[in-house]
Amino acid sequence: MEGGKKQQHHHHHFVLIHGVCHGAWSWYRVSTALEAAGHRVTAPDMAGCGEEVASFEEYSRPLLDAVAALPEGEQAVLVAHSFGGQSLALAMERHPEKVSVAVFVTATMPAAGKPMTYAFNQLSQGKGPDFFMDCALGSAGDPRNPDKTFLFGPKYMARRVYQLSPPEDLTLGIAMVRPSRRFLNDDTMNGDVLTPARYGAVRRVYVVAEDDEWKPAEMQRLMASWNPGTEVMGLQGADHMPMFSKPRELSELLMVIANKYPGS
Repeated sequence: MEGGKKQQHHHHHFVLIHGVCHGAWSWYRVSTALEAAGHRVTAPDMAGCGEEVASFEEYSRPLLDAVAALPEGEQAVLVAHSFGGQSLALAMERHPEKVSVAVFVTATMPAAGKPMTYAFNQLSQGKGPDFFMDCALGSAGDPRNPDKTFLFGPKYMARRVYQLSPPEDLTLGIAMVRPSRRFLNDDTMNGDVLTPARYGAVRRVYVVAEDDEWKPAEMQRLMASWNPGTEVMGLQGADHMPMFSKPRELSELLMVIANKYPGS
């Protein structure tokens, strides 16, 4: 090597957070690539995929426990996809000292000082029932104040979620997705829980899936603009599932980000 110095290889701990109706399985391509490069990967399943749990706190508990369990002084790279951005935000608020950088991959990105439902409401504007095609909408929880549930339909997945992904991954997704609660009535989702001093202090990057049919690129950039200091990176040719449509490019980008924002 030039100057007699060997190139340094930094090994990182990536915590991968799945999106709505999905599970840790959705990261299988990215997990494999990161581990092959020598990194440690943790990919928790959120509790009950959301339908069978009573609160957003309980839903997010596997992630919160994984971050809390990091050894003293260790920081991880937290990466969230889609709905997982809200669980990521809660982990950032609870344990900012344990996060080297938070990466939102076409994820819902809340703003400090606003309830997390604010981002959801902005995303939902202008989307009527026809937009969601064959998705199944239901209710769960207290019959007197029920929460809405959501399940992707196969036609919707093929048209708006996996449209640039390999057909075998669409087949996998259709077989594996499960209904999830939206937690629209949840105290954590509606409370003033994200503070500038904690959530707002964590370094963060937003990875825009430029060809997302469900969450348009302009909406992704709008959410990033709510959070001053967020670095925005674009991923061309990525649908709503970049881990399937652009797994190599996403994996390489995550390693670049981790090296740029090293933890302690």
